[in-house]
Amino acid sequence: MNPILLAVLLVAGIGLLAGALLAVLSKIMAVPVDETAAAVEEILPGANCGACGFSGCSGYAAALGKGETKETGLCGPGGNEVSQKIAAILGVEAGTVEPMTAVVFCQGHTDKAVKKMVYKGVPSCKLASQLFGGEKECIYGCVGLGDCVRACPYQAIRLCDGVAVVDPTICRACKMCVNTCPKGIIGLVPKTRQSAAVLCKNHDKGALTRKECAAGCIGCTKCVKTCEAGAISMDKNAAVVDPAKCTGCGACHSACPTGAIGLLTL
Repeated sequence: MNPILLAVLLVAGIGLLAGALLAVLSKIMAVPVDETAAAVEEILPGANCGACGFSGCSGYAAALGKGETKETGLCGPGGNEVSQKIAAILGVEAGTVEPMTAVVFCQGHTDKAVKKMVYKGVPSCKLASQLFGGEKECIYGCVGLGDCVRACPYQAIRLCDGVAVVDPTICRACKMCVNTCPKGIIGLVPKTRQSAAVLCKNHDKGALTRKECAAGCIGCTKCVKTCEAGAISMDKNAAVVDPAKCTGCGACHSACPTGAIGLLTL
């Protein structure tokens, strides 16, 4: 027989044998598909943000499919619509998802915050903050180089005069920006009601804060004394509003001498 033809037949035979063997092994070693988990994952938004507390959409879907959790309202980006669809698949009562939005707790814009240097390195908040806390005298404020902008899968954040700003009409509360910010100054607040918020995380004493930023909280406690709902407390020279207690009356906003307290009308 022609040696070339023999070689071709030999290779073809080996290929067929290997293909048949792989087909058999794929059946024997196949991992059973959880149809419930697959159905749940299909309706999840796919952001894989981890806001639900699991590794991502597949992790949350797997936990629901296995019965490890019955909480259908853990997906912030999906909201109540996704919660209801999950509940229909699982045959349980749907959990309620309170609409939330991210807020940047800083107003240290270029005309308010004092700079101590000019940063010329890689445009990264994380890297810049490792160099004396960033360009601004206030080491607690927004670095303004857009790490959160790049992290947001919904393009809900933009930079405005050196500070990140969130558009609440686009934000899906996925927490990607919250987890990305090296200063920890981004948080979630309810969308459904007006609430006051101290848009400053500076913990320095008032005299030093005044030198660092014209819009900083100076810890004067006027807001604490003004709030009749008892929604404001002090944390290391900085005022903090409890949104669960806040009535949105605006008294603290009017009393604040530096304008560090804003009314979030979302």
